[in-house]
Amino acid sequence: MHTVTFGSRRVTPSKIVCVGRNYVAHIEELGNEMPDSMVLFNKPNSALTDTLSHFTPQTRFEGELCFLIEGGRIAGVGFGFDLTHADVQNRLKAKGLPWERAKAFDGSAVMSPFVPFDGDWSGLGFTLRRNGAIVQEANCARMIYKPDAILAEIGTFMTLEDGDVVMSGTPEGVSTYEAGDRFEVVVYRGKEELLHHSWICQEA
Repeated sequence: MHTVTFGSRRVTPSKIVCVGRNYVAHIEELGNEMPDSMVLFNKPNSALTDTLSHFTPQTRFEGELCFLIEGGRIAGVGFGFDLTHADVQNRLKAKGLPWERAKAFDGSAVMSPFVPFDGDWSGLGFTLRRNGAIVQEANCARMIYKPDAILAEIGTFMTLEDGDVVMSGTPEGVSTYEAGDRFEVVVYRGKEELLHHSWICQEA
């Protein structure tokens, strides 16, 4: 089973629960319809990695604030890439089929370390740079569904177990990428830097 770093510990998520279409500008960016209710899907433990890989020219990065769950609440915060085979997803969406082949493949959930978090998401956000240029930035205030609402909705039909990760959705700025690209993220709350992490993309 794959693990993530939480402070000084390694923990094993049983699953990664992902929120889709949680930022208006991203919905518009991809030409999607505004959802009537929260869009949720899962990635398995086998999708987890801390290595960012380049899979195909059509694979897209989608950066997201991520939350680690313990005791049914948000205990840690981090950052993750929801990697997506965009061409595969478009074909599946056109036929009304599930997204797993495009979203849940091995290595598609790239996680930073997680740091302890007290659950106060006001002012929480991130800035992501690719090769030095800002490509994505967002904060919880821009989310359609805030972290508390996300946990409540998931809890109506699925149990979040200790160590599970919730990916809260990506803002606009998603794109394909290349091997050798350097990504650097800062997760902050207000003026406080909570996490600073970087990846250099490897060829899969």
